[in-house]
Amino acid sequence: MMDSASVVDVGRPALRWRTLSRSLRGGLKGGEYTWAVAFLVPYIAVFADPIYQSSVVNTVLYLALGVNVKMFLALLLSGFFIRPGWWMKVLLLIFVLPWAVPQISTFISIHWMLNGEWGFLNNVLYKLFHIEGPSWLNDRWMALGAVIVSHIWKWTPFWTLILLAGRMAIPLEIRDTARVDGATGMRGFVYITFPLLANLYLICTLLSTIFLLGDFNAVTFVSGGGPANSTHVLATLGIRDAFEIAHPRLGVAAVMSALPMVIPLVIILMRKLRTAEVQL
Repeated sequence: MMDSASVVDVGRPALRWRTLSRSLRGGLKGGEYTWAVAFLVPYIAVFADPIYQSSVVNTVLYLALGVNVKMFLALLLSGFFIRPGWWMKVLLLIFVLPWAVPQISTFISIHWMLNGEWGFLNNVLYKLFHIEGPSWLNDRWMALGAVIVSHIWKWTPFWTLILLAGRMAIPLEIRDTARVDGATGMRGFVYITFPLLANLYLICTLLSTIFLLGDFNAVTFVSGGGPANSTHVLATLGIRDAFEIAHPRLGVAAVMSALPMVIPLVIILMRKLRTAEVQL
């Protein structure tokens, strides 16, 4: 009896360990469990950095506002620039110039324009309205807002051109038939134009989101991640951790923590391109 009891007692820890292991794995097996662990490890490392949580909030706001406002404006402006006339072509050329200028010089110029003491914007406010402008880049939310507006201003022309090309590809027969049926103005946009552009708009939105997740130029050169590292996004936080404070593993973990957002977007985009035709 003593020997059998001893065997049972010895075997209980191993049994409990196997039970715990199965409960942690859930229904995951093999490679699925390995991928799950790979996704979790970066989060365990980056929570040691107090700036990480604010960077996640900034990234979500950057994506939500930067992508949606930019794409909505591009959709509206594509309808404006499709109108005929030589003067419309001139306006389109001027409108595209911000996108044609190199990013770094653009964002550095915006940074100096927002200087609280002698920046261009505050000087204009004082000259015209005798108003003392705020220190735009010394407040977290104003600095983050400046970054988002800078990104929207820089990249809206590019997506406007893409959607403008989509509008121009809509056959004239469809437009003429819609006008005959009374689908003009807003009705024509809701029932004819937007349904034909919906797939293109979705694909552009997915691409814009993926590009923006990896973009660090606007934050780096407009706000510099300040004030007090409060406007970092995941892309710039990874660079800060890896190079400025010399913690490469923490920097890689911060960047890798964005993968759960990137991979579903890439999968949706690939499936959309594979299974659905972009209707123009």
